[in-house]
Amino acid sequence: MQDSSFRLSAGFFQRDVLTVSPELLGKKLIRRYPNGFIQHYTITELEAYCGVTDLACHASKGRTKRTEILYHNGGVVYMYLIYGMYWMLNIVTSIEGDPQAILIRGVEDTEGPGRIGKLLQLDKSFYGEDLSTSQRLWVENVPAIAPADIITTPRIGIDYAGEWAHKPWRFVLL
Repeated sequence: MQDSSFRLSAGFFQRDVLTVSPELLGKKLIRRYPNGFIQHYTITELEAYCGVTDLACHASKGRTKRTEILYHNGGVVYMYLIYGMYWMLNIVTSIEGDPQAILIRGVEDTEGPGRIGKLLQLDKSFYGEDLSTSQRLWVENVPAIAPADIITTPRIGIDYAGEWAHKPWRFVLL
């Protein structure tokens, strides 16, 4: 059993995505692989998706079977498949009924959300995983990162979202 004294609680995630996002940078994403091996990854890049009004957020298309987990309390995993081959890791934030999430775009030595899914050997079974109790995937606390060590830019690959594509909601650890 993994020591959970450093594990982030669900309450950490049950706040606004734009508050949680910069605070999540530098934290340790922990993966226990099927063979029992545990690996720690420092979160270095992420993007915030801010609910039904954010045209880049999946929730802007409505509540569906695919997006249902986004409407739950923060601290659970939202997984989706793109291009039929890449599982994208998102962490739901905010409170029930307010669909917000963070896409994990990079960890130390690995960039790109598709590469993250492959590195962590993620699949559909992680959809809805509770990070506060999971034995396969969780986030551990480390000392806070100074704001001067974080840059923000527009999110990547969402030109279809109009004005929302220009929001500086991509957070990168320097």
